[in-house]
Amino acid sequence: MKIISWNVNGLRAVLAKGALNEVKKLTPDVLCLQEIKVKQEQLSKEQSGELDDYHDIWSSAQRPGYSGVATFSRKLPDFSTAGLGDERFDVEGRTIRTDFEGITLFNIYVPNGQRDQTRLAYKLDFYARLLEICDDLHDAGKGVIICGDINTAHQPIDLRNPKQNEMTSGFLPEERAWIDKYLEHEFIDIYRAFHGERVQYTWWTYRYGARQRNIGWRLDYFLISKDLIDNVKEVIIYDEIEGSDHCPIGLDIRI
Repeated sequence: MKIISWNVNGLRAVLAKGALNEVKKLTPDVLCLQEIKVKQEQLSKEQSGELDDYHDIWSSAQRPGYSGVATFSRKLPDFSTAGLGDERFDVEGRTIRTDFEGITLFNIYVPNGQRDQTRLAYKLDFYARLLEICDDLHDAGKGVIICGDINTAHQPIDLRNPKQNEMTSGFLPEERAWIDKYLEHEFIDIYRAFHGERVQYTWWTYRYGARQRNIGWRLDYFLISKDLIDNVKEVIIYDEIEGSDHCPIGLDIRI
């Protein structure tokens, strides 16, 4: 199964640019999109037709033009649901769960803590709630894959300027500690497991020519259950694909 995850920073904008065509050429079995900023009924017939070959699950934010995730799969999932069962997060459309042959896949868009840290507690609560659910799934013997915009760079290698950003949300010690906690709870950052100290980023600010100068952050991840590592064939950052301030990431795994 090939899973592609991409924060599109506005699905309609990506469709207008034709950028989704580059991802479709990768022939994903499952496509997880974050920050779609649209409800399904707001798409034109032509826009909706771009992914007609897929079964779709949507979780849009109540607030117009904000947040939202959508999962598209060639095979009908054995089970699917939107949200974490907590209205604080679910009104912002941040999570979709789909199950395929004993594997649970979470498509997530973690809240941004904001530069003034006004949403930091909310973000950390999101990490906590998702981990509770994943712990229960692990206890039940399920393999779990979390993909999406984690909104935190885990280690100094995961952003171009770590020293300058030590007090910036997205690289705060308490945010990074939550990634550590996931790794302590039977998860693996599969990109690091496969590629070691390779430096690649998945997000670049639109300002200062950051992408051209490769001044970026690795904010998009696949965290997978340790028991699944032998099933993984490859994990890729498609940093050549443009259309958003994030680039897609991909996981090829046998299930």
